[in-house]
Amino acid sequence: MSIQILSSFSFEGGLIQSLKLSLIHSFKINIQSFSHSVIHSFPVPRRLIHSLKMLSNYIKIAWKVLLRHPFYTFITLFGISLTLTVLMVLTSFLDHLFGTHYPEGKRHRMLYIATVTQTDSARESRSMGPATFNFLKKYAKSMKTPERVAILSNFSFSNTYVNGKRIKLNTKYTDADFWEVTDFVFLEGKPYNDLNIKSGDHVAVITDALKKQYFEDDGKTVVGRNIEIENINYKVIGVVKGSPATRVYTYSDVYFPYTAPKSNYENKGIRGSFIAMVLAKSPSDFAAIQSEFDGNIGRIPLAEIQEGQKYSILIVRAEKYFDHFLDAFTRNPAQKFFFYTISFLVVLMFMGLPAINLVNVNVSRILERASEIGVRKAFGAPSKALLWQFIIENIFITFIGGFIALSLSFMIIQMINSSGWIPYADLTINVSVFLISILVCLVFGLLSGVLPAYRMSKLKIADALRQ
Repeated sequence: MSIQILSSFSFEGGLIQSLKLSLIHSFKINIQSFSHSVIHSFPVPRRLIHSLKMLSNYIKIAWKVLLRHPFYTFITLFGISLTLTVLMVLTSFLDHLFGTHYPEGKRHRMLYIATVTQTDSARESRSMGPATFNFLKKYAKSMKTPERVAILSNFSFSNTYVNGKRIKLNTKYTDADFWEVTDFVFLEGKPYNDLNIKSGDHVAVITDALKKQYFEDDGKTVVGRNIEIENINYKVIGVVKGSPATRVYTYSDVYFPYTAPKSNYENKGIRGSFIAMVLAKSPSDFAAIQSEFDGNIGRIPLAEIQEGQKYSILIVRAEKYFDHFLDAFTRNPAQKFFFYTISFLVVLMFMGLPAINLVNVNVSRILERASEIGVRKAFGAPSKALLWQFIIENIFITFIGGFIALSLSFMIIQMINSSGWIPYADLTINVSVFLISILVCLVFGLLSGVLPAYRMSKLKIADALRQ
């Protein structure tokens, strides 16, 4: 009885095993036929496959070379990562200064009217600075093309006291549109509106940092409570997350309606302490806005420009943020060209000097592979293939250094953000910074790799085997 049971089990087991093998075999055949049909339906060029294989081989060789000589590897990666770290942090800081970030999240659609210049016909003397509120209201606020025009004061200072201790405040006077063209996050309350301004209400919006300093952050809302500034009581109407100090047109500790005391908004004439932020519906409207504003300025009577002085020319423009920043240091196109040239040369020198040092290191590293080059050339390897091999190897090494630099840059940026050196600093490695960093890595790899690669690819077979 037991023998019959065992034999039946073995028979069933063999049958199941046969079925499994049959299914697997048919599955393999189907997969192979499917792959064959896909390959024939979507043929991959042989040259592309060959290029990918060669690229893979070059990267493998580069990795082996790195492991073979740790000293050269350390020097190479140290030079690359140090240079790229500085460039990445610098790029991040420039993006922090001129990019579109909180609370100027619409900066890419923004034009700034910040500087008025009065000069004589010979351009020998001039007077320049912000405009008066009335000037901007008459010639900027009246424009029809923009979506909105906000008027705000340049930075000013005030004092407040808590338990006998003085707190120095940055203050700013704005209209209601200021809160529409910016992206401030309200942690409590709301912004003041046109009704508060027309009524002359003594209200203020403060930052979260001032809330902690003045009200000692007892966990209760401060909306509706009073804050005394320069012996005047203001009712807190809102609390916002503060703006970084590097964004000079939105940074402040306290924001008042422009009708608040000491704003000087009623001053007459052209020169004052106010600027305008012009929000376009689209960046494509910039030219139309500038044209409309230039038309408004062109209709100003000469007597209004002169203001009892010898000035006969008025220069005031609606400009993008970076152009406005650059105009503060350059007066004409020739000076702008000089500025760009100097900046380019500084960056080129900063990248070029380490690249030259790495060229010497790369030449020494490649010279040790002279026999390998000689053997490959003896077997018919063209100079072009050798040239591309060494360039790709160097770019691969540069990207390893770039990855190290990216990690170091991230740590340095986090240190800067948390250090308090720049209030509300928000340096980041965003997409634009990352893409620029990749481009820098590629350029740096080419700068330090092309010359050694070209030199070694032209090496004669006999000279290479002799070394």
